[in-house]
Amino acid sequence: MQPVVKLVILGRDGILNVYRDDHVKAASEWEPVPGALEAVARLNHAGWHTVVATNQSGIGRGMIDMASVNAVHAHMNRKLMAVGGRIDAVFFCPHTPEDQCDCRKPQPGLMKDIAKRYGIDLRLVPMVADTLRDLEAARAAGCEPHLVRSGRAAALDDTQLQQLVHHVPGTVVHDDLAAFADFLLRRDHTPISSPGDLR
Repeated sequence: MQPVVKLVILGRDGILNVYRDDHVKAASEWEPVPGALEAVARLNHAGWHTVVATNQSGIGRGMIDMASVNAVHAHMNRKLMAVGGRIDAVFFCPHTPEDQCDCRKPQPGLMKDIAKRYGIDLRLVPMVADTLRDLEAARAAGCEPHLVRSGRAAALDDTQLQQLVHHVPGTVVHDDLAAFADFLLRRDHTPISSPGDLR
């Protein structure tokens, strides 16, 4: 039997790097969220593959070209390598909302592409988001939804946060990617008791 790949899907902006209203258009504008890169490294060292699924409508809007996108992601990967981490792949949607594509979150197209690439059941895959739109994408794809408050969700008050969680049942809330990594690694190492252990 082929072993199951341990895979986490991450959003990019607001999760790995500081969110910018004007889009990250150059490597110099890509600023990591404190502790995020180290969190990826800890997940990698525990056997988790990490991939990014991100909407990049700045491409469709003509704000950034593919060479610049590639330069941003090369910069991101260099920063990760410096702390012993890696992103296996970046899956992105270049379209604007008006294009009505099936790959722009909250549609599940990117996650379905990831599932095909890795041959994995998305029900086994945690997906980390910082917006309702991305949580809806996780739900549409069948992923396990997680919300971090390091990006756009940081502005939500407790009532708004509860409304969001109510909208996508099963959502687990974390302060940031480091806290999510702590959660996942704790759960990963929690022994499952067997009937023989209950005595």
